[in-house]
Amino acid sequence: MVLSFDETGDLLDKLAERFPPELFRELNGGIALLPEEKLSPEDRAGNLYTMGKYCINQMGRYIVLYYGSFVRALAGCSREEWERELYDTLSHELTHHIESLAGERSLEQKDQQNLEAYRTNQDRE
Repeated sequence: MVLSFDETGDLLDKLAERFPPELFRELNGGIALLPEEKLSPEDRAGNLYTMGKYCINQMGRYIVLYYGSFVRALAGCSREEWERELYDTLSHELTHHIESLAGERSLEQKDQQNLEAYRTNQDRE
């Protein structure tokens, strides 16, 4: 099952409401759902998609989720699996936001370790 862009946006709005409002403090750019898919710069096999990204720049602090990446990664999955992946991705990016506000980088370091493990596994194949 593939949710439409609009259905995904509506679901994302509902999922965001599950989080305490305090987590959105200083997230002045909010959450954006973009239509494109985004392969990770570390991709080596055409299947490592970037689902979301936490951004800090001159525009402020915001979260971007890539609809096209969800379409590619969740092809054939149920609505429940879409919901779970959207929720997990939003939670992940909000964690980056909260850590950034606190001057913490634990999740960023964990993400880097996961990419290194991916590279190692790809080199073995």
